[in-house]
Amino acid sequence: MKYKDELIRSMEYLAADPKTIFLGQSVSYSGNAIYNTLSTISNDRKIETPVFEDIQMGMSLGLAFEGFVPVTCYPRFDFLICAINQMINHVDKADIMSRGQMKPRVIIRTSIGSTTPLNGGVQHTQDYTAAFRDLCRDHIEVVMLNEPEEIFPAFEKAFLREDGKSTLLIENGDHYNDK
Repeated sequence: MKYKDELIRSMEYLAADPKTIFLGQSVSYSGNAIYNTLSTISNDRKIETPVFEDIQMGMSLGLAFEGFVPVTCYPRFDFLICAINQMINHVDKADIMSRGQMKPRVIIRTSIGSTTPLNGGVQHTQDYTAAFRDLCRDHIEVVMLNEPEEIFPAFEKAFLREDGKSTLLIENGDHYNDK
């Protein structure tokens, strides 16, 4: 299967569980490549957010505390930087701060912006994987998705985790159409 097809298959797999909720910019309305991987998911399972990345991550944490499995989508890695406060100080540290009583499971999707056929420029195409691996030390596993065959197993693992950890899955926008 192709890269994009594996993303679609993974989202449909996640959506099969009624506790899964998809949220972010352009999850319900077209506007970025991530939208195209969610187009087969019912809109009643999606929460379209405005541009407020930090609040979106906070909402995702709250949903996880209530027993949902939020799949929180950030169309560009560059935008995820705006959610670092909630992601690092709360999602990544909730287990430690609660002495193991709170283990939110949040699935975080982001993408390194594509450079072809149109290059979005330095504010939309950066790869911050190394930095996020350094920042996510406690409760968030960081996974780079380079090949189509890596995608479904990574999302399945993120969903079925029994250790209560969250997962940051990093897609590559250039692979949506070329792999």
